[in-house]
Amino acid sequence: MADRSKILLKTVTQQRTDLTKREDSSEKEEISLRGKTARELVKVANHLPVLGPMRRNGDLQNLISEHEHSWKCPAELKNTVIKCGLFKMELLESADHVKENSERYCILQLHGGGYYGKMHNTYRAVAACYHEITGGFDVLSVDYRVAPANPYPAALEDAVGAYKWLLEQGYCPEHIIISGDSAGGGLTLALCMYLRDRRFKMPAGLITMSAWTDLTRSGESYQENYDKDPIFGGSHRTLVYKKGYYLNHDPATPYISPVYGVYNRFPPMLMQVGELEMLRDDTVSVAKKARAAGVKVKEHIYPGMFHVFQLGLNRYPESKEAWEEIRHFIHIITGEGFWD
Repeated sequence: MADRSKILLKTVTQQRTDLTKREDSSEKEEISLRGKTARELVKVANHLPVLGPMRRNGDLQNLISEHEHSWKCPAELKNTVIKCGLFKMELLESADHVKENSERYCILQLHGGGYYGKMHNTYRAVAACYHEITGGFDVLSVDYRVAPANPYPAALEDAVGAYKWLLEQGYCPEHIIISGDSAGGGLTLALCMYLRDRRFKMPAGLITMSAWTDLTRSGESYQENYDKDPIFGGSHRTLVYKKGYYLNHDPATPYISPVYGVYNRFPPMLMQVGELEMLRDDTVSVAKKARAAGVKVKEHIYPGMFHVFQLGLNRYPESKEAWEEIRHFIHIITGEGFWD
């Protein structure tokens, strides 16, 4: 029994070490036909007359959020709307769970949308995906306040409120994983900075997808991919260039642009981004700083991919691969053998 424990410890230690390793540059990844097709469809959709500009500046996301059909929750799950001060949250969990909160794991999901877009059904589907790949983790999705009516620090305050709520409900910090895409990815990092700076107990890990970490747009990819990015490329009238979120604050404030922050005492991080994104360097720069601070980071730049391609879920191989990578990351940092 002792030998088996030593083998398990060695395996987990090796897996944790693997988080710091970069992909072997000699093994070039290829883009699937479905991935290429998805990229072209996204490009066409974001450049249509009338609807294209609405998609790119966030207006369409809010229109969809306000008029979409009610999400049909799978029968085996329960989705509870929770009012928390000035914002709402949704807790997705197994309908027949029996564990106490202190024994349960939870993904704290912070949605994207450039700090202008509200939560919509796509993120409820993402929550269900998280629940499935983890074999039953709870998922708390935060419908935080957005600009222009609620600029910074409203979104951060709501994210902090959601984390506090989980602690008050009895969830252990080491059982909480914070995840976010796009602006939600930047908010994930800002939340973790806030928690560390105020000496909260830290979560088990962080997951970012196409994180928007630099609202000053200082990365070289903003120029290099300006004409390549299928969503934000070729225009300054997109969410990337809106200033209403930070309003009268300095956009280089680390809680607004986490690329300017420090990363000591951060938990392990998985950071995914598409090669063709204007926001590519937002991930690359943070990953570099975090590694220098001693943080375990797995950074993955997906060749030929576009902004938040992971929201395609199982529709094309690259998104499937991203979710398998997310599942493996969660398995490593929690030590839960939920797919055995």
